[in-house]
Amino acid sequence: MIRELAFDLSELAIVSYLIARDFDKPLVLLPATMTGRFPHARALYNAERGRFGPADLTGKRVAVRSLTTTTAVWLRGMLANDHGVDLDRIDWVTLEDPHVAEYRDRATRAPAGRTIISMLLDGEVDAVLGETSDDPRLQPLFADPKSASEAWFRKHTVVPINHVAVVAREFHDDAPESVRETYRLLKRSSELSLPRDRMPFGVEAMRPALQMVIAYATQQKLISRQFSVEELFSDLTLSLA
Repeated sequence: MIRELAFDLSELAIVSYLIARDFDKPLVLLPATMTGRFPHARALYNAERGRFGPADLTGKRVAVRSLTTTTAVWLRGMLANDHGVDLDRIDWVTLEDPHVAEYRDRATRAPAGRTIISMLLDGEVDAVLGETSDDPRLQPLFADPKSASEAWFRKHTVVPINHVAVVAREFHDDAPESVRETYRLLKRSSELSLPRDRMPFGVEAMRPALQMVIAYATQQKLISRQFSVEELFSDLTLSLA
């Protein structure tokens, strides 16, 4: 979607959209959340090598699929702002290119053929962000992820947004009624889902999470400046309710 504009409508990770917006890609955000989740269970370490927690990350090697993956951005933001972790004192290791080709990854690239979990099991990295595993040797960096998620929500009253809906600018400009109908259908689908599966729809409902992920992405130098929420939308998509 970002590199080839192959679709009129797409689900997209919010951080990928922020970086695409920073590089003026012809995409427009709909005020529709596709997925959101607390990421605390998706930070792992190898318990065979001793107990490890957020405070132990300084000076260590930590792997992520890409610096720009949304779950990793949320986790790094939480580590920095809620646990005082200095992200600049971590040796970041990545395995994939960012979705936006123009963005230059500053991390160390893992050797070809390695997987993020195998690197953790073999001691090549000390922790990984954005992953889950059934291997009993791998334990969550947050000792009780459920309690950590609940405490974070009590503090911030934000549910992290992961994926959103976007439309190509050409489709947006040529078929505004289709954009409105697309949003209506997505919203109606959400309304018909189970309550626990409902995601925030509308600019105001999404605003707290968008403001926070924009701040995290700016802090982590993934985007060049801190956008306002309104800048992520068009006049048309701002008007959708």
